Amino acid sequence: MRRFQHYIDGEFSDGEACYPSIDPASGTVWAEMPEAREGDVDRAVNAADRALYQGAWPKLTATQRGKLLYKLADLVAANAQVLAELETRDTGKIIRETSAQIAYVAEYYRYYAGIADKIEGAYLPIDKPDMDVWLRREPIGVVAMVVPWNSQLFLSAVKIGPALAAGCTMVVKASEDGPAPLLEFARLVHEAGFPAGVVNIITGFGASCGAALGRHPKVAHVAFTGGPETARHVVRNSAENLASTSLELGGKSPFIVFADADLESAANAQVAGIFAATGQSCVAGSRLIVERSIKDKFVALLREKAEAIRIGAPLDMATEVGPLATNRQQDNIGALVARSIEGGARLVTGGRKIDGEGYYFPPTILDCDDVASPSLIEEFFGPVLSVVSFETEAEALRLANDTRYGLASGVFTQNLTRAHRLMKGLRAGIVWVNTYRVVSPIAPFGGFGLSGHGREGGMAAALDYTRTKTIWLRTSDDPIADPFVMR
Repeated sequence: MRRFQHYIDGEFSDGEACYPSIDPASGTVWAEMPEAREGDVDRAVNAADRALYQGAWPKLTATQRGKLLYKLADLVAANAQVLAELETRDTGKIIRETSAQIAYVAEYYRYYAGIADKIEGAYLPIDKPDMDVWLRREPIGVVAMVVPWNSQLFLSAVKIGPALAAGCTMVVKASEDGPAPLLEFARLVHEAGFPAGVVNIITGFGASCGAALGRHPKVAHVAFTGGPETARHVVRNSAENLASTSLELGGKSPFIVFADADLESAANAQVAGIFAATGQSCVAGSRLIVERSIKDKFVALLREKAEAIRIGAPLDMATEVGPLATNRQQDNIGALVARSIEGGARLVTGGRKIDGEGYYFPPTILDCDDVASPSLIEEFFGPVLSVVSFETEAEALRLANDTRYGLASGVFTQNLTRAHRLMKGLRAGIVWVNTYRVVSPIAPFGGFGLSGHGREGGMAAALDYTRTKTIWLRTSDDPIADPFVMR
């Protein structure tokens, strides 16, 4: 059985306890994970705090920080297959996706390596003739990063990359459900030569690890990806240390298809948006809003594609849909599908977990026209698509915006002016037009409403890990006049 360790203060160590990790494809234990509790958390945060102010890290120039990030990027690229196999083994995400995604993760580190010495201050044309004033951008401090099990090397890169470029230090908490790839990634951080304490990577459970990390008095910022309910706990905890927060949460994203769309292309994009990654994606296009005149034709095309999807072992490159990450997730999805059908939704395909080993659930389509289905409101985080139809553009927009979330959205139409109207009207942080589930380190990523706040990706993310310092320099040699008059 494989045994993993934490990475704290430049050293690999066991946790205060340990726990078994389950292979989702078989439901059997495959590895032993370290469990961080409050003592481990305190040790990791103190190491990050020391590294922020002492030793080699604060003495490096921004260019030197960038060179370390370039080295880390090269190591990620060279080890992408090993990391992909670990992520697939520990989370059930298919190797076909993890291989491509982790290879691309290296580009995020390269992007932020290039940004490291492009974070600029400013000179202010102040309204006082004997003063020079300018702004410095300095690292915000120790950052607590809480990363979920799905796409964890990507979701950590969009935090670690900009934070290192800005000069921060950090403690990264990998999800207790599948932390293996991040714990292995720590070896690449070590090999790249980052000073001890700059990057610390641990795992553990919410109550005994996550809460202690988020409220630690030496944490200045919490970067969290996960669900809204856990995010509420993160925000409450931040009241203890007044840390700032960035929250990348869930979604119930609309996927709008008009009658003039390229239906074959739209269907493939919809399959990618809801069935890829077994639907375990925060941007999953889980609400299909389709023009009524083509609804039957489009749903029939989707059903054909869904039923042809190859379900199998996640380490098989031919597999298109693998298992869900946990038994808990499988049970939750099954229960929500059952409630939706009881509420009037009509099952088109799928709908019941697959018997046998592992946590498998088939691609599922629910026709929810004219019913108030729970599947239209609650996030499944699984391969379940809910379908409604519309007659007019205004109705499509109303249905799309009828959600507490606002992360992603998709619009499929050949009408350019209509596309522009929808781009403006959709209340979502991301609008994909005639495509779906596309990302880049250059483009900010984030949402509105219950989908959180803050952005990951682009220069904006790096600036979020800085704070401004205002410098005043008096240029006059004359004595200061009346001390009781504010200048």
